[in-house]
Amino acid sequence: MLESHKKLERNSIWLLIFTVVAVSIGGLVEIVPLFRMETTIEPVKGVRPLTPLELAGQDIYIREGCNTCHSQQIRPLRDEIQRYGHYSLAAESMYDHPFVWGSERTGPDLARVGGKYSNMWHLEHLKNPRSVVPESIMPNYSLLATRPVRTWDIADKMKALAAVGVPYTKAHIANAAIDMQIQTLPDEDPTGLQERYGPKVVPQDYGSGDLGSPTEADALIAYLQQLGTQVDFTTYDPDYELKKAPAK
Repeated sequence: MLESHKKLERNSIWLLIFTVVAVSIGGLVEIVPLFRMETTIEPVKGVRPLTPLELAGQDIYIREGCNTCHSQQIRPLRDEIQRYGHYSLAAESMYDHPFVWGSERTGPDLARVGGKYSNMWHLEHLKNPRSVVPESIMPNYSLLATRPVRTWDIADKMKALAAVGVPYTKAHIANAAIDMQIQTLPDEDPTGLQERYGPKVVPQDYGSGDLGSPTEADALIAYLQQLGTQVDFTTYDPDYELKKAPAK
């Protein structure tokens, strides 16, 4: 066996061929299961696609590099759970394209930040982080409160996401622009918006712009405020969720 291995190491062509074969087999073993995503992610009640305003906020979150300093993945370790809350579920990010798990924590993990602070706290934090967190090294993002959020391409973005499996329907896409506006109008009838995205989506004043004319700060705050709020962890039972999943 060792003699055969020596011959392989001394023949660069055969070594290259066997290396490619070994890497290909290993790659297939890792990649093929991902094409059967419905069997690798447990179904969880409450998980929904982002609203148009939240989706715009996620784009801003990525554009500004927030995921460089903030992770969105709570590992199932005691210290992480005590500090941040329930460990992250795969289903919570199943509609994210791209994923924003992050790999570093210069700032705290944001997987459960939704509802932890008020909209005005988030707005002040974006404008001047040190006004609410004196030790923060985060740069100021006051400019976001002056920029109107992009609306003209949100429907096209939702169409693209629907093509890769995000369950946006024709009704979601057709009402994208109006849903984005309604989510920033606290006195507007939310029936249609909630029919499409669930009762937890409540129109509200995010603080930085005129009502009905959302800014980039409004969109980013809306995105942050839904993080970790979709799943009710007081009733979440992983064994029950798996048992009720349809048989494959």
